[in-house]
Amino acid sequence: MTFALTSAASGVLASIPSPTISFVDLGPLRIHFYALCIVAGIIVAMFLTNARLTRRGAEKWVVIDICLLAIPLAIVVARIYHVVTHLGFYFGPGSNPWNIFEPGSVWAIWEGGIAIYGALIGGAIGAWLGCKWTGIRFWTFADALAPGLIIAQAMGRLGNWFNQELFGQPTDLPWGLEIAAGNPAIPVGLPAGTLFHPTFAYEVIWNLLGAAVILYVGRRFTLQWGKQFAIYLVWYSAGRIVWESIRVDPSDIILGLRTNVWAAIFGVILGIVIFIVQSRRHLGLEPSPYVPGRESTAPGAVDSGDPSDFVDVSEPPATSDTVGTSATSSPATN
Repeated sequence: MTFALTSAASGVLASIPSPTISFVDLGPLRIHFYALCIVAGIIVAMFLTNARLTRRGAEKWVVIDICLLAIPLAIVVARIYHVVTHLGFYFGPGSNPWNIFEPGSVWAIWEGGIAIYGALIGGAIGAWLGCKWTGIRFWTFADALAPGLIIAQAMGRLGNWFNQELFGQPTDLPWGLEIAAGNPAIPVGLPAGTLFHPTFAYEVIWNLLGAAVILYVGRRFTLQWGKQFAIYLVWYSAGRIVWESIRVDPSDIILGLRTNVWAAIFGVILGIVIFIVQSRRHLGLEPSPYVPGRESTAPGAVDSGDPSDFVDVSEPPATSDTVGTSATSSPATN
């Protein structure tokens, strides 16, 4: 990343330039940096969640079994949530909602438009189903996921920078963001060269700080039963209220507030409720990351780290045939 400077001597930032490209073409395949940022975030979250679950006593890489359901549902519901909260953009005059081969369709997820709160809803449903499948406690998984999730969200915000989207109101601060002229999200009537709040950068910094807070507080106070995830909800949503309030991209308004501001307010309330309820329901520590009877060492349980669970390694059965004895067959009978 390079920055424009007022002068080489002062070293004071004059602006943050936006990337001039947002994709690369590899033959017939177009690779969007937005997608790469999201995929990289998912990979980081999976590795961190696996490490945290393993330390709690779960089987290695059980997180993959859970994510097989959680990630697809998160992406699908995230896109649905975004479209529903931006109906005017996709179904307004001159829009193109259904033709996947034209820009601006509801299917064009590569152009941006994945709602975090939709991803949380879909991901939570998928994670709950995955935990039922694997026997992992849902709240144990949620706690293990919390820091990796907020780091993944920070990485995903870099995709908004490449797409030059979701920026904030005009600003004359030295870290204002440059946006290319003609961007449809720029408010009408602004002079050329106007800088904007880099809300993507604010959220990246806030989310990384949140990951550090979750890791420290979770270890310092041995928070379990979903309380680390509750802190994630409160921290992320509190910051989102601020960043969402200064964004200029179109959004549906309910009672004077953007829909995602309402979603963030609900996220803060839900996080507080989860923390209080779980603190009252569970006074001790989790006995195991597995629900009772589903431990990897329980009778009949499968441990993918032990090949004998999948391959018959017993001695072959003894045979009555001896060397030199010829086998004969009797004629078939009707």
